[in-house]
Amino acid sequence: MADIAPENEARIVTETGLDARVAEIVEPIIEGLGYRLVRVKISNRNGQTVQIMAERPDGTITVEDCGAISRNISPALDVEDPVTSAYHLEVSSPGIDRPLVRRSDFARWAGHIVKIELSAPIEGRRRYRGVLLGLDGDATGLKLEDAPEGAPDRVLLPLDAITDARLVMTDALVAETLREAKRLQRVEGADDIDDNDLTDETSDA
Repeated sequence: MADIAPENEARIVTETGLDARVAEIVEPIIEGLGYRLVRVKISNRNGQTVQIMAERPDGTITVEDCGAISRNISPALDVEDPVTSAYHLEVSSPGIDRPLVRRSDFARWAGHIVKIELSAPIEGRRRYRGVLLGLDGDATGLKLEDAPEGAPDRVLLPLDAITDARLVMTDALVAETLREAKRLQRVEGADDIDDNDLTDETSDA
């Protein structure tokens, strides 16, 4: 799960509107620190929250990493001032049920259940849910959970048509995430991880 993705691999699923403006400001800073931007999302949670999801190239991140990112992007956001009202800045990991935003994500998480939304309908629908089958050229394969009896249960979705893709929380996904976290801690010589310690790493500014 923690295979290192190609260096500086561009995101193929990106933001729109004000979220995109914030991403334009923070992404070069985050990359300059050696991390990767996953997603920017502005919501009305806790007043107004600007959430920045980020990770190391191997898919991991720590509270200290989140703090470093927050300290470096906060001044740039203050100067550029894309969000004109008061807001709360939150830097976090992508979480277990993470968004998939790069080509390598669709290969790395093959075998797990995902939800995908498209910019325009394919075969009469924009929203899909099923088991991710990995990459097939410039598309990703999906084994559908809700295919009608007798109908094909597999579909290819063009990557450039995807506006949102996210892993679905399952026991298998949690178990794999925990195994990988333990493996990485052994590599780094850290103490054993608590099986219940799977919450997102977050730093608030």
